[in-house]
Amino acid sequence: MIDGILIFWFVLTGLSLIYLTYDLIVVTPEASVMKAGWWLVTLYAGPIGLFFYLLACKEPMPGTHEKFIEPLWKQSLGSMVHCLAGDVTGIIIAALVIAFFQISLPLELAIEYFAGFFFGLLIFQSLFMRKMMGGTYFKALSTSFYPEFTSMNMIMTGMIPTMVIWNMVEPSAASPLSIHFWGKMSLATIIAGIIAFPMNRWLVRSGLKHGMMTVRKSGEAPMPMEHAHMVHQHQATVPVTARQKWLMLLLSVLSLGVGILIAILAWAITVA
Repeated sequence: MIDGILIFWFVLTGLSLIYLTYDLIVVTPEASVMKAGWWLVTLYAGPIGLFFYLLACKEPMPGTHEKFIEPLWKQSLGSMVHCLAGDVTGIIIAALVIAFFQISLPLELAIEYFAGFFFGLLIFQSLFMRKMMGGTYFKALSTSFYPEFTSMNMIMTGMIPTMVIWNMVEPSAASPLSIHFWGKMSLATIIAGIIAFPMNRWLVRSGLKHGMMTVRKSGEAPMPMEHAHMVHQHQATVPVTARQKWLMLLLSVLSLGVGILIAILAWAITVA
């Protein structure tokens, strides 16, 4: 039964990607990095990724994208999608490589954590966003480190227990050749996005992370005209203190610890 549900889910994912690809190319004037983010998140999260794209990013009528994506929750969702796309891609790549080796579970999770973190930081944040974040790669790297670290911790808070529990229930999920591997990654991505959203909302609201943007072709005007600019409205909306930053950093680490603890308890119950 579970196999049938997963196959149906993957069919819906394929259909979602077909529609999303057309819309991103032809309709919605989003930045290229965010288009890649939405595509990857929909690849991993299936129709749920498409649902949130339609809810928060798709231009409802020509010339309205700037105004449509202004609300803080949509900007925050865009931030979370961008982070989720980079981090989960790194995690999945690491998991694919690890599948060929026999290593301990703690080492496997550590490798996946660092693969996700550095893929997200070095590529999706610093490389793809360098022009927005200072113009140079190393300036973007230093600016991106804090939001990437805190957001990554929240993502792994959701992914670690989900992956471990699924592996315990269905051992074949450890192999990329099994549909359970991809089902596990899909569910882990969805749960990670839910858990990481509040942190990304705080990061965007505090001006520490970007949200969604609008990039129009030359000569293409938005409507109404007062919104003719690249949207980044929530930069530094609410000033943030060093103490607040340290507290949120600590919260992300503690949350990660809770996720690891849940995974350990699940593993202990299974092997007992």
